[in-house]
This record gives sequence, structure tokens and C-alpha cells, in this order.
Amino acid sequence: MKNLFDIKDNVTVITGGTGVLGRAIADYLAQNGAIVIVMGRKEDVGQKIAADIAAKGGQCEFVKTDVMDAALVQQNCSYIVERYGRVDTLLNAAGGNMPGATIAPDKTFFDLDATQFSRVLELNLTGTVIPTQVFLRPMVKQGRGSIINFSSMAAFRPMTRVCGYAAAKAGISNFTAYMATECAKKFGQGIRVNAIAPGFFITEQNRALLTNPDGSYTQRGQDVIRQTPFGRMGEPEELCGTIHYLMSDASRFVTGTVAVVDGGFNAFAM
Repeated sequence: MKNLFDIKDNVTVITGGTGVLGRAIADYLAQNGAIVIVMGRKEDVGQKIAADIAAKGGQCEFVKTDVMDAALVQQNCSYIVERYGRVDTLLNAAGGNMPGATIAPDKTFFDLDATQFSRVLELNLTGTVIPTQVFLRPMVKQGRGSIINFSSMAAFRPMTRVCGYAAAKAGISNFTAYMATECAKKFGQGIRVNAIAPGFFITEQNRALLTNPDGSYTQRGQDVIRQTPFGRMGEPEELCGTIHYLMSDASRFVTGTVAVVDGGFNAFAM
């Protein structure tokens, strides 16, 4: 029987691929035979990621982009299709937060900056919609493809502080379900759309929020640990198995799902 988890030569595009999680995922997929295209704004970081992966024998290329620039993303896509012939997987990992879209413990909803709230929605949600619209076209033409969006624990329950981010990630979960049906009904069963919802992982974006300069947990970090049955933060490589599954033929009857990788955070009630 064919190895359903085989991803050799799978042409995989990762937006927001220069972050801590994107780097780990790119490295893992390349070491398992995928042809990885890391996309992001930080060219120096992206080139180093590609060089490090290549030094290990993996196939990886960095392509500079801005997920909010539809014309540039289309230009990126045209280049990738011309170079590699197809796009098999799109990982929509681009996203982020802004101070004005959060509400600190000593602030109230009236202190929310509506402009920054809107920008966070655009970066996370529209920054997923635009690459999906662009990279879906070659998938439709070839009759198959897997799109994996990045949701969050904040999409399941409205956590304190992250007002804009939570709203955006809830939108991504909804968009994932919508697109799964849209693609299956109009383009056939060869195209699947799913999402992954990571629990808490230390990244450059949340490091100062969850940890102190000495590496100990802040009060919020301690709150996360108490809510996580595994009693720890996740390691970036612990996302890779679920992503591998969702992009491979092992999940060919799976679409419209949000796969949780959280050490039990979302299951814990008290």
C-alpha cells in the first residue's frame, strides 16, 4: 500500500515563514522531502532559514512578500508555479498583534484603539484570505491541493487582553469552514481546507507577555500553565506532525476542520 504520509516533492508555500514556528515547520517538512518556499518580509532572516535547511540537505527557497499586497503575492505565485510547476500546499502562517488592539489589566474596552484593531484583523484575516485566493488558482487548475490556516486557542474562547487577535482568529476558523465547503462544492474533492489551532508556544511575538527577562513565567504565563493539563508550553516541532497529516493523503477525506495542538488547554474546564 502507498505510504499515505509521503510528502516527498510536495511543493509547500509557508506565509509568515520567518517566525519561530514557521522556521521549525519549514525545517521539518524539508527534511521529510517537501520542497519548501518560505515567504515573509524579513529577507535576511528568510535567506538564513533557507541556507540552514539547504545545508542539511533539504530543498528550501525564500521569497520576499507582503501578504497584504495582492499584486505582489500574485507575482510570487507566478514565480513559484513557473519554477516548480505547481503548488501542493499553502500554509497561511502570517499574522501578528499590536498593542492598541489589546486591553491591559489596568485598561478598559474604551482604551481600545479601533485603528490598530482593524489592522490586526486585516493582517491575520485578510492576510489569510489574499494568499488563499491567489494560491488556490493553480490548485484548481491542477485539481488538488491542501490549504492549512493558522487559528488559535483565542478562537475558541475570548481570552482577556487579546481583543483584536481573538476576533481575527475566530474569523479564520469560520473562513476555514466556509472555504472547505466552497472548494469541495465548486472545485471538487481534490482541494481541502483545514486549520491548525496551536496552544501556547513561546515566540518572539508573545515572549515578553509570557516570560520574564530571567526566563521565568509572568503571571499570564503561569495562568497558561495552570490551564494546560500537560503543565508546559508547546515546542515548535510539536506542530509538525499535525501539519504533515493535513497536507498528506492520510487526510484526504478531511476538510473544514480545526485541529487543536494545545497540551489539553482547550479541554480543561477547572
